[in-house]
Amino acid sequence: MDKLEIKGKWNELKGKVKQSYAELTDDDLKHEEGQEDELLGRLQQKTGKGRDELVKWINSL
Repeated sequence: MDKLEIKGKWNELKGKVKQSYAELTDDDLKHEEGQEDELLGRLQQKTGKGRDELVKWINSL
């Protein structure tokens, strides 16, 4: 399982994620240090994608 690496660049990545999934809200993409699992859970619910798939996708942005 990959580790989500978004420290320091989440605001930039958030825009790219919203471009791909317009149905995501700012609340869905809210990220606080240490709560990556909660963020991924919200993204899984909205996109229907698995955790590993989302981690790889976000890390590739």
